[in-house]
Amino acid sequence: MARFQCKCGATLTNTIAPNDVELRVYTDKEWDDILNLGDSIDPVTIPFPRYDVWRCNDCERIYVFDGDTVIKTYMLEDDN
Repeated sequence: MARFQCKCGATLTNTIAPNDVELRVYTDKEWDDILNLGDSIDPVTIPFPRYDVWRCNDCERIYVFDGDTVIKTYMLEDDN
Protein backbone atom coordinates (compact mmCIF):
# COMPACT_ATOMS: atom_id res chain seq x y z
CA MET A 1 0.00 0.00 0.00
CA ALA A 2 1.30 3.43 -0.92
CA ARG A 3 0.67 7.16 -0.85
CA PHE A 4 1.68 9.77 -3.40
CA GLN A 5 1.34 13.55 -3.53
CA CYS A 6 -0.18 14.74 -6.83
CA LYS A 7 1.16 17.94 -8.38
CA CYS A 8 -2.26 19.52 -7.67
CA GLY A 9 -1.79 18.87 -3.94
CA ALA A 10 -4.18 15.92 -3.57
CA THR A 11 -2.95 12.85 -1.71
CA LEU A 12 -3.34 9.68 -3.76
CA THR A 13 -3.44 6.36 -1.97
CA ASN A 14 -4.19 2.75 -2.72
CA THR A 15 -4.64 1.70 0.91
CA ILE A 16 -8.36 1.11 0.41
CA ALA A 17 -9.35 -1.69 -1.95
CA PRO A 18 -11.10 -1.26 -4.24
CA ASN A 19 -10.19 2.34 -4.98
CA ASP A 20 -10.56 4.85 -7.81
CA VAL A 21 -6.86 5.76 -7.97
CA GLU A 22 -5.12 2.59 -9.12
CA LEU A 23 -5.79 1.53 -12.72
CA ARG A 24 -5.02 -1.84 -14.30
CA VAL A 25 -3.54 -0.99 -17.69
CA TYR A 26 -2.16 -3.73 -19.90
CA THR A 27 -0.46 -3.34 -23.24
CA ASP A 28 -2.17 -5.21 -26.04
CA LYS A 29 0.73 -7.69 -26.03
CA GLU A 30 0.42 -8.31 -22.26
CA TRP A 31 -3.32 -8.88 -22.58
CA ASP A 32 -2.87 -11.18 -25.58
CA ASP A 33 -0.37 -13.26 -23.59
CA ILE A 34 -2.93 -13.59 -20.80
CA LEU A 35 -5.70 -14.60 -23.20
CA ASN A 36 -3.42 -17.15 -24.85
CA LEU A 37 -3.30 -19.06 -21.58
CA GLY A 38 -6.59 -20.53 -22.82
CA ASP A 39 -8.65 -22.63 -20.44
CA SER A 40 -5.97 -22.36 -17.77
CA ILE A 41 -6.87 -18.73 -17.02
CA ASP A 42 -7.53 -18.38 -13.31
CA PRO A 43 -8.50 -14.81 -12.31
CA VAL A 44 -6.42 -15.12 -9.16
CA THR A 45 -3.26 -15.86 -11.16
CA ILE A 46 -3.57 -13.10 -13.79
CA PRO A 47 -0.28 -11.20 -13.53
CA PHE A 48 -0.18 -7.53 -12.68
CA PRO A 49 0.63 -5.15 -15.57
CA ARG A 50 4.25 -4.15 -16.07
CA TYR A 51 3.63 -0.58 -14.84
CA ASP A 52 1.47 0.83 -12.06
CA VAL A 53 -0.86 3.56 -13.29
CA TRP A 54 -2.61 5.98 -10.90
CA ARG A 55 -5.22 8.68 -11.65
CA CYS A 56 -5.84 11.72 -9.49
CA ASN A 57 -9.56 12.10 -8.77
CA ASP A 58 -9.19 15.88 -8.42
CA CYS A 59 -7.22 17.00 -11.49
CA GLU A 60 -7.29 13.71 -13.46
CA ARG A 61 -3.51 13.60 -13.96
CA ILE A 62 -2.23 10.14 -14.83
CA TYR A 63 0.99 8.88 -13.24
CA VAL A 64 2.88 5.88 -14.62
CA PHE A 65 5.23 4.17 -12.15
CA ASP A 66 8.06 1.74 -12.75
CA GLY A 67 8.46 0.33 -9.26
CA ASP A 68 8.48 3.34 -6.91
CA THR A 69 9.58 5.83 -9.59
CA VAL A 70 7.24 8.02 -11.65
CA ILE A 71 8.37 7.65 -15.25
CA LYS A 72 5.54 9.53 -17.01
CA THR A 73 2.93 12.11 -16.00
CA TYR A 74 -0.01 12.96 -18.23
CA MET A 75 -2.25 15.99 -17.79
CA LEU A 76 -5.50 16.60 -19.61
CA GLU A 77 -5.67 19.47 -22.05
CA ASP A 78 -8.75 21.54 -22.70
CA ASP A 79 -9.88 21.08 -26.32
CA ASN A 80 -11.38 24.58 -26.48
